[in-house]
Amino acid sequence: MTALNDIRQELLRLARELGQEARQLALLGEGNVSASCHDGTFWIKASGSSLATLDEAGVSRVRLEPVLELLMHDHLDEQKIEAALLAARVDKAHKKPSVETFFHAVCLSEGGARWVGHAHPLSANRILCSRLGARPFLGHLFPDAVVVCGKAPAVVPYVDPGFALAKAIRAELQRYQGVYGEPPKLLLLENHGVTALGNSATEVMNILLMTDKWARILWGSYALGGPSYLPTADVERIDRRLDEQHRRRELVREGGADG
Repeated sequence: MTALNDIRQELLRLARELGQEARQLALLGEGNVSASCHDGTFWIKASGSSLATLDEAGVSRVRLEPVLELLMHDHLDEQKIEAALLAARVDKAHKKPSVETFFHAVCLSEGGARWVGHAHPLSANRILCSRLGARPFLGHLFPDAVVVCGKAPAVVPYVDPGFALAKAIRAELQRYQGVYGEPPKLLLLENHGVTALGNSATEVMNILLMTDKWARILWGSYALGGPSYLPTADVERIDRRLDEQHRRRELVREGGADG
């Protein structure tokens, strides 16, 4: 139980960092976090809880396989979804898991992540909610975004949150894997928010903070004629450079995002 509690405590720390009001990544009950317990279960924020004030009572431990099995259905009505989320809890005393439990389960399995953070950053959403959608993020502007967020983000057009969104994310993760041969670090949900897929809580926070910086730079670039993207060959080179791969590993462990 010590290991399970350690993961839960780290998840609470991640949630509170993500939910800091000054960061403008998530407000009120927005956003959610999850972490694999490495035993076929995962911790996830309970429905209605706030990231900024999340405590032990605000997270639920959920069985992974029953949630993934539900996604084999073409459609589930709201009553069945409600019942399924409650039934998937390991401890029936835990609160109802977030409605986004489905997409977290997908990210923790097919997305190759051990930790997931979902937020609604003001900086990114003012772009993702525009007529341009995720297109401005399809090119890189500076090396650190490549190192921290990967060579390309995955993108999902707007889908109703919950069950339908999880199925759309699963399809995009499969497409991305087919194109790049690896899962994404960053998932952009148009008219919704951003999701970081990481191997540690530190990596998730790094990805979200770097995405916030990326969005702010993008926004400012349009005031001066538009983005000046790095050539694809340079992005590929940065992604493969041995020194950048080493820095990527160190950032995951140490939590910094500066060069």
